[in-house]
Amino acid sequence: MKIAISLLILSCVCTSAPAQVSSLVYKEDKRRYIVYTPPSYQSAPQQAFPVVFNFHGGGMSMAEQMLYTQMNKTAERHQFIVVYPQGIKQDWNVGFGMDYLAGTDDVGFTQAMLSKLRQDYRIDDKRVYATGLSRGGFFALRLATELPQQFAAVASVGAPMPEPVVRHHQQRGKVGMLLIQGTADKVVLYEGKAAGYLSAQGTFDYWRKHNGIDGVTPQPRLIPSPAGDTTQVSWLEQGGDDGGASVALLTVKDGGHTWPGADAFNIGLPIGKTTRAVDANDVIWEFFSKHRR
Repeated sequence: MKIAISLLILSCVCTSAPAQVSSLVYKEDKRRYIVYTPPSYQSAPQQAFPVVFNFHGGGMSMAEQMLYTQMNKTAERHQFIVVYPQGIKQDWNVGFGMDYLAGTDDVGFTQAMLSKLRQDYRIDDKRVYATGLSRGGFFALRLATELPQQFAAVASVGAPMPEPVVRHHQQRGKVGMLLIQGTADKVVLYEGKAAGYLSAQGTFDYWRKHNGIDGVTPQPRLIPSPAGDTTQVSWLEQGGDDGGASVALLTVKDGGHTWPGADAFNIGLPIGKTTRAVDANDVIWEFFSKHRR
């Protein structure tokens, strides 16, 4: 059933002019990705557009990520291009279950996509961003460490900093960093996992140190929830006042392994509650829009 749904989504994408399935051959593998251009792309032929890479979770497809996150609607409002890449075997290499260096070269694939996008679309090289859910969020964090010269900011949903990425992090470039995490996430734990990944707070502190942000951490700001929503959302951000790379943590108390504001989506796991207090797409874009290379 899941395969049939994915094929149906892809057929809809292929017949929709703003969203196109593209492909390239990288290291003898044919790799696919969906590119969504907002209507304003055609009406402003001299304008260069920001690009957001949106990476799917493990076991998901690029089409399912597009359907679940609904980021195309946000792209229409704020005039940016969204790219939904497809991982080999629906996975991304962050050192979990495969060799970090010798496994699938998804970083190289991302660089190849970016080069192809520069040829095919009018993109703003100073405003290239990455986000993702779960395994896709872990991978977005890897991109921040290995390609800081390419990505101005990254937002990871349900995926704090992986230990393999920490061990291999050598680039010094600063990147705007946003982590969105639910405290009741049973798939990826808010408090972290020994030898697996840092906690949400540990990730915030890691990037705060990496970006050279000093001073006393401000108090989190609570965001009101709508009636009937039992989750509670808090926002913690530090740095970036002078145009530098800031670090932010959006915590969803009692929130699950979900994309805030999204409709329910069955990925075969007990993913928990989805907060209605915020729309992850709007939060992510607002954060991204403050960062440029």
